[in-house]
Amino acid sequence: MPTGAEQHRQTERVHKNTTVTSLPSTPIRMSSRRMLRWLVCGRLGPVWMWKALLLFGAIAFASQLLGVIFNKSVHPAAHSIFSFPDAQGPSLGSCQPHTHIMFLKTHKTASSTVLNMLYRFGEEHNLRFALPMSYQLGYPLPFNAHRVKGYRGPGAKEFHIMGNHMRFDKLEVEKVMPEDTFYFSIIRDPVSLAESSFSYFKEVAPAFRKAKGLGDFADDPKKYYDPRLRNNHYARNGLSFDFGLDHNANFSMALAQRGEAMIRQAFNLILMSEYFDQSMILLRHAICWPLDAVVSFNLNAQQQKPSGIGLMGGSRFGKAAAGFSDKGGHSQAKMPPNLPLTEEQRERLRQWNALDWYLYKAFNKTFWEEIQRFGLTEMEQEVALLRARRDVLAQVCLRNGGKPLEAYRIRDKTIRPYQTGMVKILGYELQPGLDNATRTACLRMIRPEIQYKDVLDAKQFPRDSASQVQPGQQSQGRVVSAGGSFLKQDSSRTGETRVAGEVGGRTVEEGERDWDASHSIRTNQTLMRGKEKEG
Repeated sequence: MPTGAEQHRQTERVHKNTTVTSLPSTPIRMSSRRMLRWLVCGRLGPVWMWKALLLFGAIAFASQLLGVIFNKSVHPAAHSIFSFPDAQGPSLGSCQPHTHIMFLKTHKTASSTVLNMLYRFGEEHNLRFALPMSYQLGYPLPFNAHRVKGYRGPGAKEFHIMGNHMRFDKLEVEKVMPEDTFYFSIIRDPVSLAESSFSYFKEVAPAFRKAKGLGDFADDPKKYYDPRLRNNHYARNGLSFDFGLDHNANFSMALAQRGEAMIRQAFNLILMSEYFDQSMILLRHAICWPLDAVVSFNLNAQQQKPSGIGLMGGSRFGKAAAGFSDKGGHSQAKMPPNLPLTEEQRERLRQWNALDWYLYKAFNKTFWEEIQRFGLTEMEQEVALLRARRDVLAQVCLRNGGKPLEAYRIRDKTIRPYQTGMVKILGYELQPGLDNATRTACLRMIRPEIQYKDVLDAKQFPRDSASQVQPGQQSQGRVVSAGGSFLKQDSSRTGETRVAGEVGGRTVEEGERDWDASHSIRTNQTLMRGKEKEG
């Protein structure tokens, strides 16, 4: 038996052994805690800093989420296709956009499409338009400054853009527009112009109405043409007439050169409808506008056989921009077929429109000199960008694959093009589901000329908008031509009206000056109702 001292020593040894066997785990646990504390506090920062970072991160995420929600609900324009960088196009350097613009709107030259560009740009930038009292600036009379609505005299230069139909008179225009105004216009080959004019103005131009077809007219124009009859200016040297020249004078080189010199002195740029896209690039650089300002859809287009796509096209060497009618006379019940012209008939039309033909050749030469200075490679690149942008906007904006529709098939009656003459004028429908900003921009691109003028008029003269002649009201004793030229009918068998303004430089009688489009609008609405019933 061990003594008490030995038992005490054995107990100490057992206790010591037990303590020893448990000691190795204690240093391991302590070193792990020290390691974690060392990593957190020594290497990655104190715990309070991590908590602060997590808090700030949560706040930033919440702010970003709220900002996205706010922008979606209040600022939809940021998501519009028109706000993308592609809308600006290639850089124009340090130039500043021209805001004083005068466009001479010639007939059947894609001028309605150009006017739409001016309307869009002016509306977007809150510019002031020199608008007519009705729908044209006194046409076919020579322009007079008092034809501009709100004109207060030559000292008040308060207008930025002028572009409605007129017969040009530079001195009168200068009373309205500032000195730094940029003047431009657009022309077309007289033969293709005659083809388009014949189908469009056949029912209002006596010379065209009497002919069985354009070929018949071309064979002997003097047989059908009487310079004393109203609206026959559409049948001879129509471009020269719009520029204010004597379109009925016998052609001479001296006369043609004087006309050319007058146009060159008055205008900064003359565009070509056959090369519409190239024209838009030259115009864009001349007036320093962004690319989207000159991207367009073909407006006031005549229905073709086969139906075209309605968008401007054509290559640099193409004959004409796609969407334009090269063959007039799309036959309907009252209109005989218009057979293709022979080369001999085309040459006779050039001789009949000799002044226009001279001007066309002269300014076509100048046009290509401008492109040479611009650079052929650069032109091709920018035209490609313009066409690509047009395709994108057509996909975004337009239903039916961007193809134009007959007016009565367009469900929104406020954007149906007015129907005049014996041809169908096509329009467009918007894609459904567009955001507000995109829809507004797309609507501007397809809004027909007459409706657009009314919209701008109401904005510019809100007090007068309620008292204006509204669409559907008829003006007493007047009828409207396809081109917007208005006249009083006489009681003769033919209904033709002789005017003094076609001979010897005399003007139309004073009593026939205040023309408007009310009859045209009413007739158009009647046609649309009939078409809807048929459809």
